[in-house]
Amino acid sequence: MNDSSLAFWQDKAEQLVIEGRAYIDGKYQQAASGEQFDCLSPIDGRHLANVSACGQADADLAVACARTAFNTGDWRRFPPAKRKLILQKFADLVEQHGDELALLETLDMGKPISDSVNVDIQGALRCLRWTAEAIDKVYDEIAPSAENELGMVTHEPIGVVAAIVPWNFPLVMACWKIAPALATGNSVILKPSEKSPLTAIKLAALATQAGIPDGVFNVLPGFGHSIGKALALHNDVDTLVFTGSTAVAKQLFIYAGQSNMKRVWTEAGGKSPNIVFADAPDLDQAAAAAAGAICFNQGEVCTAGSRLLVESSIKDEFVAKVIAATKQWQPGNPLDPNTNVGAIVDQSQQTRVLGFIEQAQQQGGSLCQGGNAIEPVANGFYIEPTVFDNISNDMDIAQQEIFGPVLSIISFDTMEEAIEIANDSEYGLAAGVWTSNLSKGHRVAKALRAGSVWVNQWDGGDMTAPFGGYKQSGNGRDKSLHAFSKYTEVKATWIKL
Repeated sequence: MNDSSLAFWQDKAEQLVIEGRAYIDGKYQQAASGEQFDCLSPIDGRHLANVSACGQADADLAVACARTAFNTGDWRRFPPAKRKLILQKFADLVEQHGDELALLETLDMGKPISDSVNVDIQGALRCLRWTAEAIDKVYDEIAPSAENELGMVTHEPIGVVAAIVPWNFPLVMACWKIAPALATGNSVILKPSEKSPLTAIKLAALATQAGIPDGVFNVLPGFGHSIGKALALHNDVDTLVFTGSTAVAKQLFIYAGQSNMKRVWTEAGGKSPNIVFADAPDLDQAAAAAAGAICFNQGEVCTAGSRLLVESSIKDEFVAKVIAATKQWQPGNPLDPNTNVGAIVDQSQQTRVLGFIEQAQQQGGSLCQGGNAIEPVANGFYIEPTVFDNISNDMDIAQQEIFGPVLSIISFDTMEEAIEIANDSEYGLAAGVWTSNLSKGHRVAKALRAGSVWVNQWDGGDMTAPFGGYKQSGNGRDKSLHAFSKYTEVKATWIKL
């Protein structure tokens, strides 16, 4: 893969042929209704593709094909070692098409091309390869039974899995779902966000090329209120996995209850606290991490460190360092490898973020840095990284997920107060702690109600670490062996000898 120059990527963008159709039973096809929607780039408003707008008829067809493939059993009956080899080939094909996938990700969603190449593609590869490698090393169990009995505990594929993934990390989030679902022998229907569907559509053909049988992996682009709802209500979908907003996650649970009580696993919103104590080992390092935690991917990250809690005794000094660090993150052309802040995904999201910035000022927040929409590329959607001081935790800016580069700084005096503020949220996805005191670090980490806690760093972990949230940040876990449980049923077989 190459991230050499702006000219390189602009040239590749001009030559790119983009597929926008759905992928069902091993082939591309238009939505049954013939309906399409325009896929526009947030970089400059250019038209990228006409994308199929799938609906109920497409859901019915894809689910039927997925069910047939599952019942026929070619994929689920493959020995785990064979599924492993096919998934490894799938990863190899993703790597071979890495430039194309990275470019699609940047054009479609607006993230910097350097991140698409070095973060998103690499993350997808690690996920596919790690999961593939793990699947033939997971054992079933023998129960401690009497001598004249044999008790077996086995994990069987659950059936048809529908995966609804978000627009901020389209490829990586898709792989977090489809890799363990496919590895454990299920059929999968992937519904990408209408804001960034292109890498998912491309991924489908690579899966077939790798040897995944027809009907086992399908992609249905379209809108949440149509194809998303159709899949969530479908009586022949066994499991629904989702990453996105808490509001949509709640609705999916309702749809499951209204239909067949399908399993629903969600990774939803976050308002993650990043706690910096006066005894942090390196304030410059902590400030740089705090800036990256809110500026990376334009702040469009579920684990964005959007609440920066700073001990009062170092607040003035530390805020100055954070502002200086944030100035190193400036929006530019996402196709330029030197750009570290790209475009906001679309105009509606840009408007939403700017609304929070205006509201914070009205509620008494002190704007220290940024706060404006700018146009480093004409007709694109960009926002300067924004820092607010003098925020209280009950303000909307501190309670609601903004999904943009907007940082709220909140001061505290004691460890107990920091914990109380950090946990005063409906969310519980991630948190950070900066301290040189090992005992304090452990005590705070244990007290934080969050699925991931990072000490003296932000966004730590790899494929071996489970990812998910407490409270209204969702249920279940992605990554690690813990993810496999979402895609299997546990069966107890008791035999009299």
